[in-house]
Amino acid sequence: MSASDLALVAGIIFVWGTLSARLERYDVTAPIIFVLAGLLLTHGPLAPLGFAPSHELVKALAEITLVLVLFSDASRVRVHDLRTDLGLCLRLLGIGLPLTIGLGLLLALSLFGGMSIWLALLVGAALAPTDAALGAGVMVNPAVPARIRRLLNIESGLNDGIATPVVLVAIAGAATAEHAASVGPGVAAAELALGVLAGVVVGGAGGFIVKVARRREWAAGGFAGSAVLALAICAYACALAVHGNGFIAAFVGGLAYGATGGELGERLVPYVEETGALVSLLVWLAFGAIAVVPALESLTWQAVLYAVLSLTVIRMVPVALALVGTRLGWTAVAFVGWFGPRGLASVVFALLALEDIGHSAEPAITVIAFTILLSVVAHGLTAGPLAHRYGPRIATTAGGPDDAAVQPLPARRLVRRAAPQDGSAGGR
Repeated sequence: MSASDLALVAGIIFVWGTLSARLERYDVTAPIIFVLAGLLLTHGPLAPLGFAPSHELVKALAEITLVLVLFSDASRVRVHDLRTDLGLCLRLLGIGLPLTIGLGLLLALSLFGGMSIWLALLVGAALAPTDAALGAGVMVNPAVPARIRRLLNIESGLNDGIATPVVLVAIAGAATAEHAASVGPGVAAAELALGVLAGVVVGGAGGFIVKVARRREWAAGGFAGSAVLALAICAYACALAVHGNGFIAAFVGGLAYGATGGELGERLVPYVEETGALVSLLVWLAFGAIAVVPALESLTWQAVLYAVLSLTVIRMVPVALALVGTRLGWTAVAFVGWFGPRGLASVVFALLALEDIGHSAEPAITVIAFTILLSVVAHGLTAGPLAHRYGPRIATTAGGPDDAAVQPLPARRLVRRAAPQDGSAGGR
């Protein structure tokens, strides 16, 4: 990135930071602003400025963002929250998520005749994870029962880590079909196992050391957060060093860190989350710069139909099947099914696929990119109104309304920042 590119990006972040609260009153979110900025800098009136992020930079941004999001999301898993609604969480993640991926795969194969099974799997898996931050109007609205908000938040935090292995295997399979020297699905599966091992060792040991150091006041307050940030990157890098999968290591490492670090370790996670939030702004900018226009130029009616079905039938039917017999009531089930925005994880998966597979991934990227754009608009516009209208109604079956603090995960929380910055709130 040139000095002029750096100045442009820094200026955009500065303007957003100073005007963010004002813009959010009109539901203008950070993803909207940074995607639009990427478009204007590369395909709009600002294109003569010559902004052109390199492929290496885009891939590096996507990778580091995914590492930080996976680690921080996993480390925020609270046993109390899971114990409260463990059955509902297991249903959504163990039944709803696989069904969503499977239906997405079948729909892609049926609508796009020339698409390989690997690219179809990529589309289904990349669009399965949800992003609660894009439905922040729901997450911060006390009219919606805290049980529902908590369920959406936990699902959002864990489903991207669970979908990541499927996405990576799909990318490996598609890349192998395109380039004979690429790593195949079998080797990718072995890398996943090594990634799990590296994550358990690095994250578990790191969490224990952090807890001991904090308890005995060995760690200076100004640097303790940096230690956790380094731990997330260390888990990723250690997995790569032993030819394992770094993303799985980051997710498992976050789980292990949360389990061994306890409350003392959790208080340091916001440092990782804030860094992830900053880097994610650059990912949305890169998405607008390199993915949106090519996707719109190659848009077909099949891609539009897939996007609409992905946000409705492909999401809502698996959720309904997963929650059968839970006594939440059909209004609450439909509410949970609709609020499955596609956001940061899907963007990162698309960018990684574009860099690793090349031009052959463009049909899949078109579908993923348009679905994300549609989700940003549709869920952003409906979050507040539907929360106000249906929140009190679903309270009768899902638990009474209350003002329990359930904020979108901080690593993605690009809208309506309301949580305190002491690390005591935020997460789940």
